[in-house]
Amino acid sequence: MTDLPDTRTERPLILAVDVTGAPHGWISWQSALIYQAAGRVDRGLGEISFTFHGGQSRLTGRRSELTISSIVALRGRNPRGWEPHPPALTNTLLFQRDRYLCGYCGARKHPNALTRDHITPISRGGRDVWKNVVTACKPCNQKKGAMSPEHAGMMMLYVPYVPSLYEGLILRNRRILADQMEFLVSLLPEDSRLISASS
Repeated sequence: MTDLPDTRTERPLILAVDVTGAPHGWISWQSALIYQAAGRVDRGLGEISFTFHGGQSRLTGRRSELTISSIVALRGRNPRGWEPHPPALTNTLLFQRDRYLCGYCGARKHPNALTRDHITPISRGGRDVWKNVVTACKPCNQKKGAMSPEHAGMMMLYVPYVPSLYEGLILRNRRILADQMEFLVSLLPEDSRLISASS
């Protein structure tokens, strides 16, 4: 059990799953405490737990406390906006999906040296979607310009894809706890690039 004496500085995100154990999203520890106090938490699934302390009871003199798990199964109606969905396309998530590797030369670079490259350029009818973008270093992006990889004489080293729902959960939380990561990795497709990145 982990005691968090100063909840202003440490703000863990709690992985919320439904009663069947299917992950649905990240909730704040405050929301998890509200669900716990309201009796909505069916069970805790994580190996890590957090104890939060409240005030003292005038009747008993005892200090109140609630303990929540890093993974909670919620019963009842799902909160609004809790439905799982693939992550929105951002450079940060794209670079994570591609493990900071240029899709053309294979160099691993710092995010400041990377760009989003449209395989079929937008100027030629390409769209800004997961399956039409790869991570590219700035020199490769400039060399390719507004051409397709074939016309630029550049070979792609990997195929772009839309992250699965569970990959999206991993990509959206930069401070995943070990038990949460283990839980989500167990649900990933075998060919996920995130499996080797998390081990």
